[in-house]
Amino acid sequence: MKNYLLPAIKMTMIMLVLLCVVYFGIVYFFGKFTHGEGNGEIVMSKGKVVGYKTIGQKFTEDKYFWGRPSGVDYNAAGSAGSNKGPSNPDYIQIVKDRIDSFLVHNPGVSKKDIPAELVTASGSGLDPDITPAGAYVQVKRVAASRNISEEKVKALVDKHIRKNPIGPDVINVLALNVALEN
Repeated sequence: MKNYLLPAIKMTMIMLVLLCVVYFGIVYFFGKFTHGEGNGEIVMSKGKVVGYKTIGQKFTEDKYFWGRPSGVDYNAAGSAGSNKGPSNPDYIQIVKDRIDSFLVHNPGVSKKDIPAELVTASGSGLDPDITPAGAYVQVKRVAASRNISEEKVKALVDKHIRKNPIGPDVINVLALNVALEN
């Protein structure tokens, strides 16, 4: 027993140091050379931290662009999807409710014009981006609630489109809303 127990304890201690101290130190060191110096990409507005560029936030007022719904109510500590499939009656009802709510807040938009991303939650529940189509469908509402022209709002949306070489183009909702405020 002594021949097996002592090597197992030694190996456990070595792995504990390697994985809890050395690995953490390496990740921390390299994180200091990234945007945000390892603290995430902080978004500031008027001298205050308003959020992180990589974590979705809940916007419900008509004067803001809305992001993807969250299955975890935008709680970054509990990042997860709802795990409800497209045939689940509860999920179908949630999506229908989101569609109805979107249509109430966006008069003149038809059901078929709503991008799926605006009524279905992302896998993490914290997706910070929407597609340009998801932003354009909201332009009329945002412009009307802010009493500015739709052309100005569309130009702001166009300015915030981030080209993606391997997937669809995206817009960071928080960055777009901060630009609206400024």
